[in-house]
Amino acid sequence: MMNCLCSCDDYPVDEDGLLITGRQDCYVGSFELLGEDHHSVIATVKVDTVACEIHAELMYGTNLKKLWPQFSLATDCKISPKITGWEDFSNIEKPRKWTIISGNRKVKKEYTLYITVQQPD
Repeated sequence: MMNCLCSCDDYPVDEDGLLITGRQDCYVGSFELLGEDHHSVIATVKVDTVACEIHAELMYGTNLKKLWPQFSLATDCKISPKITGWEDFSNIEKPRKWTIISGNRKVKKEYTLYITVQQPD
């Protein structure tokens, strides 16, 4: 039987206590906005990893004042600013921005979210 003793200092962590890895990938895989009922309010969404843009069309009647953004990121990435809960998206004229940071913390890409709302039929 082989024992391995390691200290916490053997694994570097960032200021958030997250493990810093060697991964350089830095992108958004998918995006979702949840309404108050915790269901998606997105009718269509396109994540452009080259232009670092997200275009989301929301369903008609969506309450834009209380939405919860959710991102699927490349492995070991983190997002800034942190998402801590419900957010107000009622000013759709002003695109929202988040920075995605790679696992090695050396690559940063700013993603911009553009929102439109479906028109009634």
